[in-house]
Amino acid sequence: MGRVTAPTPVIPVPPADLPGTLGALRAAGHQYRTVKQELRDNLLARMRSGETRFPGIVGYDDTVLPEVERALLAGHDMVLLGERGQGKTRLIRSLGALLDEWTPVLPGSVLNEHPMHPLTPASRAQVAEAGDDLPIGWLHRSMRYGEKLATPDTSVGDLIGDVDPIRIAQGRTLGDPETIHFGLVPRTNRGIFAVNELPDLAERIQVALLNVLEERDIQVRGYQLRLPLDLLLVASANPEDYTNRGRIITPLKDRFGAEIRTHYPVDLELELALIRQEADLVAEVPEHVLEVLARFARAVRESPSVDPRSGVSARFAIAAAETVAGAALRRAGLLAASDTPEGRPEAAVARVGDAVSVTSTLRGKVEFESGEEGRETEILAHLLRTATAETFRAHLAGLDLSGFTALVEDGAAIETGELVSAAELLRQVGTVPGLAKVLDRLDLGDAPTSEAAAAAVEFVLEGLHLTRRLGKDVTDSGRTVYGGRG
Repeated sequence: MGRVTAPTPVIPVPPADLPGTLGALRAAGHQYRTVKQELRDNLLARMRSGETRFPGIVGYDDTVLPEVERALLAGHDMVLLGERGQGKTRLIRSLGALLDEWTPVLPGSVLNEHPMHPLTPASRAQVAEAGDDLPIGWLHRSMRYGEKLATPDTSVGDLIGDVDPIRIAQGRTLGDPETIHFGLVPRTNRGIFAVNELPDLAERIQVALLNVLEERDIQVRGYQLRLPLDLLLVASANPEDYTNRGRIITPLKDRFGAEIRTHYPVDLELELALIRQEADLVAEVPEHVLEVLARFARAVRESPSVDPRSGVSARFAIAAAETVAGAALRRAGLLAASDTPEGRPEAAVARVGDAVSVTSTLRGKVEFESGEEGRETEILAHLLRTATAETFRAHLAGLDLSGFTALVEDGAAIETGELVSAAELLRQVGTVPGLAKVLDRLDLGDAPTSEAAAAAVEFVLEGLHLTRRLGKDVTDSGRTVYGGRG
């Protein structure tokens, strides 16, 4: 087996027309701005042009994003508080798009020093000696974002820096600032630095961030080092961790200019929009099936059997949609081509029955109350049935479905299930009165595929069962049999 090497990151190449020397930069009219001024100016420019400020962020337009914008305009560092799966990290990473696409830097500077605003004695001497002939480099905004997941083993050296013994061994003295190996925070100078799950950072390590937030400098061991860092510091935390498992020390909380609470999607449409945006679906999932899953996620989140302190991540609904799509693809792969009209292979289209597998595969994503041990799958199955019934009523209430109930009169039954093809299900149903109106209500069009029509039929049968108009039985072979209630 050959040697495995890590992929080399693709570093953007600056355009050729950017100034190459400090003199050319001045002649071009470039003005030095701090990171917070840069963010403020670019945010205002997007507001005035009507451009999307935070692409990919769903459900926060009227709640969280205005608070984030106010914090950025005020020049405040911020901490985002919210349960798991509320998009805190996604939101923090999106802030980088508000930086200038390219910014000038001193080549080789680990602190990303601006040519007009050098920080270290060596850089200041370099600028003074070369003057306008000083060569400059350009840094893309994607390289101006730093992030650290706070873990109990994180050290001050990781974040701020430490003495580099190799440089001392090379002959430098302990008093020489060149012996310092800078940590993640100063290396993100002139950028945005994020600390995820800040309460998990040991309190003695949090102390190291106090100067960064207020005095805007760093301290490394016994060095008298004053580097006026220029960065936006953003942190995320879970409110439960914030008050119990770990905490943000009071002086550090006081130094954040804004504390912003995030939340789960406030309504069903936003939950659906999030699933559509984030789910990587390997098969077609009709809208009514996605709605069932969105309602299911919201029902789990609101259930008294679920620990509200841990939350139910938005990833739960996304993973549910992907699982259902996977079940549809499995069915399509297992069914023979002869089972479908004209000998074509079964297309992968999800049905509401495919959602049953979600209750077992995703129960590990939910923290239940201590008294519910052993009933987890049962609770999720009940909530899934409730979500299906609500979706059924929302779309098909008031519709005459007597044609479907008539199918099982006189002891007749309809079989569906995991490995029943669309053609087989439709053959059992035949020409049923009311199907066209069902397809219309479910937005499946005038001429849906046989697989989409089968998904609609199964949804109707399951809805009629949940509203007590049809009986239902599951055979040992995994087939679902709908019949009369007698």
